[in-house]
Amino acid sequence: MLTLPNILTLSRIFAIPLLAYFLWWPGWDAGYLLAFVLYCLMGITDYFDGYLARSSGTVSKLGIFLDPIADKIMVAAVILVLAAQGVLTGPYVGDAHVIAGLIILMREIAVSGLREFLGPLQVSVPVSKLAKWKTTFQMVALGSLILGEGLPHWTTMFGAIEANVPHTVGLTTLWAAAVLTVVTGWDYLRVGLKHMD
Repeated sequence: MLTLPNILTLSRIFAIPLLAYFLWWPGWDAGYLLAFVLYCLMGITDYFDGYLARSSGTVSKLGIFLDPIADKIMVAAVILVLAAQGVLTGPYVGDAHVIAGLIILMREIAVSGLREFLGPLQVSVPVSKLAKWKTTFQMVALGSLILGEGLPHWTTMFGAIEANVPHTVGLTTLWAAAVLTVVTGWDYLRVGLKHMD
């Protein structure tokens, strides 16, 4: 049962507290750079656990169960810690960038609940191409926000505002992910509503 893909998935789950620890200290540039490296490694294991499972024919029920959980816990942990440490803030709208993170978290919970409801009905909810784009924007956004805290002097001028480059990229792609989250969440909900009385 503990195949290499499953071990990679479990390593991602066990690494989440360490990731949160590195993110917990505002102003600790080295900690955020370590968090960025760890975040990238976790993303790489996310790719390889699925690839190895499919290519070696070792897709297991444990892996199918754990993989989405590992992804959702990681995303939730990063969004919550970044919000708590005031990283999800920026020019013009201030703390309102937290709303984008909240939208993403709400969708993850709702889709998980929908899949749990549809499971006994043997109705699968396949991942659409748009949902994969959402995931891509989401991962880029969180990685960029982490990197921005690790490289606080990487700035440029946007009109009269001096802005951190990776942080600005992170906030922009976070909102793109939030918009795609609403669109794909509604697509999943429409599938679910067909099977509700």
